[in-house]
Amino acid sequence: MNPQEGLREALERGLPDQAIHGEEIPWVPQAEGVWFKPLRFDLGTGRWINLLKVTGGGRVNRHRHGGQVHGYVIRGSWRYLERDWVARPGTLVWEPPGDIHTLVVDEGEMITLFMIEGVIQYMDEEDNLIYQDDVFTKLERYLNHCREQGIEPLDLCY
Repeated sequence: MNPQEGLREALERGLPDQAIHGEEIPWVPQAEGVWFKPLRFDLGTGRWINLLKVTGGGRVNRHRHGGQVHGYVIRGSWRYLERDWVARPGTLVWEPPGDIHTLVVDEGEMITLFMIEGVIQYMDEEDNLIYQDDVFTKLERYLNHCREQGIEPLDLCY
């Protein structure tokens, strides 16, 4: 098969597209003042996409990323205790693998779209591992929350 035929076949037989309606997905509690709304779980790559909502005074405890992260701020503002910048609506944040930080929202409410690859390791002040999240634990948390609330979960594994 020549490359053109292979391309045509891939385009004709490729994976179906998806249209996920976020309003049909519940906010899942993650910590005090912190919720996530999953949009995709890619079990093949270990990547997941979610909206993160944090209310004023809320924080995502100190953590390290095993893969890169992209974030796009939709509403509100937030910062990392370890950095001197503030992310506001329209800000794109990129975090390299191994980055360690603590996300805080000083006031109001923020919502950010995050695309996360690999594991997130949550640590104490001495960098001792407390627990970790990955695409599988996030999926499990979503499914458990839906079951507890009597909600039919959407198939977000694509």
